[in-house]
Amino acid sequence: MAGKKRTLDDGVSVQRAKKARTSSGASHKNPSGRNAPSVPSAMTAEEVDFPRGGGTTLTPLEVKEVRAEALREADRELFSTMGKGNAKRKRSGTEPKAKSQSSGKDTIRIEHLNYKRLTPGMKILGQVVSIQPLALVVSLPNQLMAHVPITKVTSQLSRILEEMDEKSSSSADDSENDHSRYVPDLSELFRPGQYIRAVVTSVHAPGTADLADLARSRDVVVKASRRVELSLIPEEVNSGVQTSDLRSGFALSAAVQSIEDHGYLLDLGVPGVSGFLPFTDTHTRDSGRKLRIGHLVDVSVLQMSSNGRTCSMTDDPDTLINSSVSEVSDVASVLPGALVQSLVTGITPRGLNLQILGFFDATADEYHQSFTHETLKLGQRIKSRVLYNIPDTSPPRFSVTLSDHHLNFLVKSVTTDMGGSPMMDAFSLGTILDSVKVKHVEPERGLVVEVQPSLDGFVHISQVADDHTPTLSVASGPWRLATLHRARVIGYHVFDGILQLSLRPSVFEQKFLQAGEIQLGEVLKGTIKRLTESALFVTISGNVDGVIWPNHYADVPLKHPARKFKVGGSIKCRVLTIEPERRRVVLTAKKTLLDASLSIVTSYEDAKIGLITHGVVFGVSDRVLKVEFFNNVKGVIPAREASETSAKLTEAFSPGKIVKVRIIATDAHNRRIIASIRQATSTFSPNVTDVSGISVGDIVQGVVAELQKTNIVLTLKPSEARALLSFATLANRDGITIPELKASLKTGTVVDSLMVLSRDLEKGFVIVGRKPKSTKLNAALSLDTVVIGQVVGGRVIKHGRTGAHVKLTSRITGSLHPTDTCDDYDAGNPFPAADSVLKAVVVGINKSTNHLALSTRPSKMFPNNAKPPVDREIINIDDLKAGETVRGFIKSVSEHGLFVMLGRGIDARVQIKELFDEYIKDWKSRFVANQLVSGRILSVDTTNKKVEMTFRSGDLARDPSKPLSLSDLQEGQKVRGRVKRIEQYGLFIQIEGSKITGLCHKSQLSDDKEADVAVALRTFREGDTIRAIVLSRDLEKRQLSLGLKPSYFTGDEDAEVNDDAEHLQGDSNVTGESDVEDEMEASSESDGPEEEAVGRDSEDSIEDDFSRPGSFMQGGLPQLSVTDLHSHEPVSTTHMPLKLEGFQWFSNGTVSEEDSQSSSSSDSEDETESRKKRRKKRKEIEQDLTADMHIRVPESTADFERLLLGSPNSSYLWIQYMSFYLQMSEIDKARATGKRAIQTINFREEQEKLNVWIALLNLENVYGSDASMAVVFKDAARHNESKTIHLRLASIFDDSQKFEKAEEQYKRTCKKFGHSSKVWTLFAEHYLRRGQVEEARRLLSRSLQSLEKRKHIKTIARFAQLEYKLGDSERGRTIFEGIVDSHPKRWDMWCIYIDMEAKQGEIQKLRTIFNRVLAIKMTSHKAKSFFKKWLDLERKIGDEEGAATVKRKAIEWTQQAAVAS
Repeated sequence: MAGKKRTLDDGVSVQRAKKARTSSGASHKNPSGRNAPSVPSAMTAEEVDFPRGGGTTLTPLEVKEVRAEALREADRELFSTMGKGNAKRKRSGTEPKAKSQSSGKDTIRIEHLNYKRLTPGMKILGQVVSIQPLALVVSLPNQLMAHVPITKVTSQLSRILEEMDEKSSSSADDSENDHSRYVPDLSELFRPGQYIRAVVTSVHAPGTADLADLARSRDVVVKASRRVELSLIPEEVNSGVQTSDLRSGFALSAAVQSIEDHGYLLDLGVPGVSGFLPFTDTHTRDSGRKLRIGHLVDVSVLQMSSNGRTCSMTDDPDTLINSSVSEVSDVASVLPGALVQSLVTGITPRGLNLQILGFFDATADEYHQSFTHETLKLGQRIKSRVLYNIPDTSPPRFSVTLSDHHLNFLVKSVTTDMGGSPMMDAFSLGTILDSVKVKHVEPERGLVVEVQPSLDGFVHISQVADDHTPTLSVASGPWRLATLHRARVIGYHVFDGILQLSLRPSVFEQKFLQAGEIQLGEVLKGTIKRLTESALFVTISGNVDGVIWPNHYADVPLKHPARKFKVGGSIKCRVLTIEPERRRVVLTAKKTLLDASLSIVTSYEDAKIGLITHGVVFGVSDRVLKVEFFNNVKGVIPAREASETSAKLTEAFSPGKIVKVRIIATDAHNRRIIASIRQATSTFSPNVTDVSGISVGDIVQGVVAELQKTNIVLTLKPSEARALLSFATLANRDGITIPELKASLKTGTVVDSLMVLSRDLEKGFVIVGRKPKSTKLNAALSLDTVVIGQVVGGRVIKHGRTGAHVKLTSRITGSLHPTDTCDDYDAGNPFPAADSVLKAVVVGINKSTNHLALSTRPSKMFPNNAKPPVDREIINIDDLKAGETVRGFIKSVSEHGLFVMLGRGIDARVQIKELFDEYIKDWKSRFVANQLVSGRILSVDTTNKKVEMTFRSGDLARDPSKPLSLSDLQEGQKVRGRVKRIEQYGLFIQIEGSKITGLCHKSQLSDDKEADVAVALRTFREGDTIRAIVLSRDLEKRQLSLGLKPSYFTGDEDAEVNDDAEHLQGDSNVTGESDVEDEMEASSESDGPEEEAVGRDSEDSIEDDFSRPGSFMQGGLPQLSVTDLHSHEPVSTTHMPLKLEGFQWFSNGTVSEEDSQSSSSSDSEDETESRKKRRKKRKEIEQDLTADMHIRVPESTADFERLLLGSPNSSYLWIQYMSFYLQMSEIDKARATGKRAIQTINFREEQEKLNVWIALLNLENVYGSDASMAVVFKDAARHNESKTIHLRLASIFDDSQKFEKAEEQYKRTCKKFGHSSKVWTLFAEHYLRRGQVEEARRLLSRSLQSLEKRKHIKTIARFAQLEYKLGDSERGRTIFEGIVDSHPKRWDMWCIYIDMEAKQGEIQKLRTIFNRVLAIKMTSHKAKSFFKKWLDLERKIGDEEGAATVKRKAIEWTQQAAVAS
């Protein structure tokens, strides 16, 4: 007969007290065999050494443990005596395995808290697990549970509850007392995870407590909490605390007694003393909610008032955590939760003995040890927190905790740094743990297992197996120490910070452990549990039950449901509603819903208009039907949408009927859904007339269908569309009053000559009005008869670049330019709305395109009555004069300025430099298309029809000189210009201040004939400012030849351009696009105070050159320094500058302070000498560096840009460029450079692109945020091989010491690419490098579940190699042995095995492996390779004798192979 299963004590893993076997005394005292609730703990008030009658003060469990320990000692002594003989009998054979250490006195026995040891009056620290409407569920030490009724929170809250009950019948209470009588919910006063100080008020025997506030709960934890009742009232918890104990740092619980002007008055529960908590020292967790009367708060004493009656308090969490007690007046003043200094006095296998407060003994069991502390030693001082006082002990003793989450008043996390996620979030209910290690065995209670290094779990003895297990063994059996097991999370011991686990196979088979794991709409199979008159209860899985209400038994109502549903039978059902807080699942057994393939509605947001789904009728009235969908989502069906017929709803529908509906309206905010049964049918066709064929502006006629209060409903002919016409509109057209019109109109009256004003395609109706009289002109409109000045009517179709497009007839269109819409641009509407109807006058005719130019200017339409126009009409370019102020509309915004519409076909350009008087960086944001602007005409080019315009104020005389021509240039003249285009044979250079472009052949770039001119060409880029010399000119062919050799400029004293070209320094009339860009660059750099002193002409040229450092004729010249440009002090004679066109260029020299001071006293002689030295120094500096650009280290952005022109696909250059910006802390520019590189590099260069992506990831890792990193990672994974990017990111995190992020990245990678062996091995390597050996080894079993079978051997071999390199070589050797035993002819595995062993340097093991592998049948070629490898290893790590042996074995193998063949 199978043994009876051991059940859990009220659902928690606490050992059930066993019945006494032979205890006559106990039977006399309690004949019924039941434990009375008021029986005190087995720990009596006095521990008598020799009690009368040979009795004992120990509990039956303690007696059994003592007997078992004595038997073990006797066995050890007996076996040691028998095995060692007389010579070894002197040794003690009774020494236990785990020795206890003590400081010289007897070790205090460490006992776990259980329900028997809980006695009324005991003060204890607890943690809130859940909040019920009328009680708190509290977790206590050693896996115990308790509850706090709402009447035991504070006296003030109880008083408010009593007053509310007394005054419930009164309705005329004063509003002043509303605040004090407000009864807060317990969820407002407490939060899950909060620590509380409590006192035990009563302990009930199992099954005897039937509390009203917890009796109906289905939660196992709540049921377990019934046995113990706690109180939080400060008078009871703080009883025994003296006034002298209330020193600074003393922490206790207090209740809000009243709310004063500046703070809260607190009830401390200490006679004669009250607390005061100022508003300024209040740190409530919800800043928007104040404390209320009756609120329980944890506070710490700041100071005592001089009169000894009031304490200043604070509830700062940090202060509460660090508040410690150093001395107390009495043992009753030691409250649970107090932080005390402890001295280690004894170390036992079950915990620690300590001394607290210098006098009291304390114990800390194995459940309340710290994971972060190293091995403790005797005499060591540590901090601990008091858990509870052990009652009836003399001298008094306490139980304390060293756990980190207790010391910091936090919920237990899965990591040791307290910053990890709570264990409830990391290990949800139902989580299956592949491998937990038995850490401690309690024979009569259960197993303590290690889930991970910082988290333990507890397996109750009833949860180790499905069969009854009477006891557990430490050294033998399947649950002995250090064994590994598969477990499943079934609960939490919140206070102790351990998981409640189960090893039972039946628990693993359960699909669900809680209601929250079930999905809405899921189809399940269950077992009928019981059938009542009100519902059918179904067991879904384990402890999860479901309920089916009677209206969901079947598609039709059942008169006798008991005939269909039998207890124990199987039933198919679908999840209708889930209520996790009530642990209830509502199901349906309706066949239509089970087999339905339509989408389901589970929330008001899911209800989309047009969605067809099923609903169940639950309410019927004359006007509406009420239907229910999934998850308690409800909707209504109006009577008109219920059916095509006019049948009564109460007769056609009944509660429980399934209907197919279409969602026609939703309001998620107000939780409303309107549905229709009629529109859900397949034969339904929407009753909406198609009005897409009717256009705005069409002339129609209609028949009066209905007369409303203000409108006439017409039926248009022949489209049958509905139309609305107002009485006022028709009365004005006919010239009669509205009453006369209403009297004359009847249903069926025809109304013609109406124009369509607007239409509604969704609702299928149009709005009509009277037909304009002028529109009759369009009836005969044709291009043959139309004339300039004729008024026509049309409808605006759309807007384009030239204005509004107007439809006049089916074949004729027109355009209305914005400047032709009105005489005053401010008062008119230059851009009429689409679909609007208008009248316009014809101002232009184009018969080839059937197009008319229109105008709505009053001066054109009514020339006799119009006022003089504010904005005159500009017909052609001759109407514009320089200096004239005009207004227009912005046509477009380009990179180099604006284009403004001044008239039909007349546009003006506004360059960037002409937009503002001052420099504006973000000028584009100031302008939008179609914006009205005003400006002055700068110039008018009638030949090319170009107009220049300015928005700036001041003198318009910008260019007094004429442009430079080719004839003005002379051979040998030095000029300045810009690189316009770069070709393989040379450079095209545009002379500054003109449109003249000359060619510099590549042979004229360098004086060095052996230099690589191709490299020299790459050092230039378009737009570079350079100096050149005119070599030749051809006026007939208009060709100009230029030279850039440095030798052409030797001998120039001042290095200036000839006087003939000095006028080029000013602005030019002919301004190209590159000039506009340079003007912007010049403006952007002229902000410094030193530059303001420079004239405008010189400033433009200086800043123009400075905006491109290093991009001049001589690539090797140093960069220009802003501080050097405008320095009026002479420079050091040691580093004399080269003076070029008034600018100073410094090699590496700086202005000497000594020379700067002496410059003020220098005379003309010194200046002459200085000039000579400058000439000499200039000749020394000036040399040809053009051909050496490719070997110089880039020092500026210009250098990088030149190099990238030659090697645009080089990721090395791009990454160097990014690094250059990072050195200057230009993070955004570095990021932009990387993105630019991605776009520039050829798509075939995948590796180069990948390198840049990796550089961007590294940049975001160091300088970016998590959000920017996520964006770059997502883009990188999309543009490259996703697995490579995932692994590279994990490696980046690893290299930057961000191990937690690396671990999370590896986990995501394994989840996404679980089919890749490389992913798993890299993850294992990550763990091994961090010393997390067990986590790495667990990955092997997980990887084999995800990988294909063909990859198993390779993966196992890689894990073995990692063990050799980073883990345990012995474990790696074991893995390889398994591989070669199961696959003896995998020669590659043998070779890897040999290589790994060779690195260990143990030649004897290598010889054994070689002998084994050569004993296997193989080809001579393979044998030769093994013998060669063996011989090489013998010569490296072996000896000569071994090498000779290898040669001899090779000869023997060859002879045997020859004989065998």
